[in-house]
Amino acid sequence: MGMRVIPASVIAFGALTTSACSADEFSTNWAGSAKSQARLVAAGESLAGFEIRLAPGAITYWRDPGDAGVPPTFDFSGSDNVAKVEPVFPAPKRIAESDGSETFGYKDGVVLPLRIERRDATKPATLAMHANYAVCEKICLPAQARLELTLPAAASPYAGLVEAALAAAPRPVLPKEFGNLSPDGVDGWRLCALHEAGKSRDLFVETPQGWLISAGQALNDATSDCFKLTLREKPKDADFPVALRLTMSGQRPVETTMEAGRPR
Repeated sequence: MGMRVIPASVIAFGALTTSACSADEFSTNWAGSAKSQARLVAAGESLAGFEIRLAPGAITYWRDPGDAGVPPTFDFSGSDNVAKVEPVFPAPKRIAESDGSETFGYKDGVVLPLRIERRDATKPATLAMHANYAVCEKICLPAQARLELTLPAAASPYAGLVEAALAAAPRPVLPKEFGNLSPDGVDGWRLCALHEAGKSRDLFVETPQGWLISAGQALNDATSDCFKLTLREKPKDADFPVALRLTMSGQRPVETTMEAGRPR
């Protein structure tokens, strides 16, 4: 997906700065840009969070940005006693743009939990992160943060913040627990899941390179939450089935991978 064109003067204005907010034993200083601030917080010896706060009206993107924008990227290569870092993404919101396109992301701010595997479990880990992400309002600004934090063994005051973000992340489930995917016309499929009470649900579809499949809410009833998946583009030489990574938001977000056969 392409990012909106950004004037050079705006890029210069949005260059990385460091705010005056003080760090503590469990957090870094805030790394500031024109429309956002970001920091690392510790939640335990093997759990941290990347917290982004956004200016009013600004958004940042999910791992799949939708019709426009760019997803965040992370480099942890400078870390010490860290074998692996797994960023976790809370379920996004569908954001309508003025040109009729849709993006997937977060308003106000977001905490991305970071699950950390230490090389030596008897020693503390120091997380060094270089993050690149986009912040968009009327125009898009690139933002970055270079942050470093040693994860202490003591109980962290930020543990609840990161645990809440983990609870907002989709839980992996088997396809049969997620819902039923069936052909629906010549251009797509219908996915129906058991109805969930509470806040409205949404469906997000991630496809292999070259495929484009959009999701829209279909008619629901007392027993089912159903969505229409429409095939927009496919690679010329690609064939079915196609593997789809599906994320469903709601009271209890879930995700799975399903294979979609040829539509009728």
